[in-house]
Amino acid sequence: MFIIGLTGGIGSGKSEAAKQFALLGVPIVDADVIAHELTATGQPILADISRVFGAEFITTDGELNRAKLRAHVFNNADERLKLEALLHPAIHDRALLQLAENEAKLHPAYQILVMPLLFESQRYDGVTNKTLVIDCDESLQIKRAMARSSMTEQEVRAMMEAQVSRATRLECADEVIENNGSLADLTEKVATIHKNFIKTCIVSQ
Repeated sequence: MFIIGLTGGIGSGKSEAAKQFALLGVPIVDADVIAHELTATGQPILADISRVFGAEFITTDGELNRAKLRAHVFNNADERLKLEALLHPAIHDRALLQLAENEAKLHPAYQILVMPLLFESQRYDGVTNKTLVIDCDESLQIKRAMARSSMTEQEVRAMMEAQVSRATRLECADEVIENNGSLADLTEKVATIHKNFIKTCIVSQ
């Protein structure tokens, strides 16, 4: 099972890059999608969040108040670590399960594991065969993140500070896609690196 770990800072375009890989037939396992599934209404982790952080983070409809919790944890490192301790083990287990299911059902040349905190965690050491970073200028990161969410610039910067630095991310990467341009540019770059990954997988078999 050949796994490419795809990561990048908030607003870098990693989700859009993952979509382009999916259009090329590559199975995608996305940690953010898993996190949303685990914190959907009725999921047991919501009870843990209520117990650890307080009932005010759960709406009267039983939904997680994501914006309120996000603002809370990214202004307090200790609180963020508490949330990660609740979520990350469950995300890890489900991600590995989905990767295994894809391998058994689809027999793909390779899979993409989208993991925003890939380099911040040691949980995925040995899981990925190669790492791919989607990178862009920090000013563009902030602009994109604010455009696609209700976050303020201060909140975006807080999330950026909670992640490894751009320099560290680039240093750790096996491959990098620079994403300062248009969607068409990104699509072309994904198609090119996809061909390279296919060749790498063939050689490694």
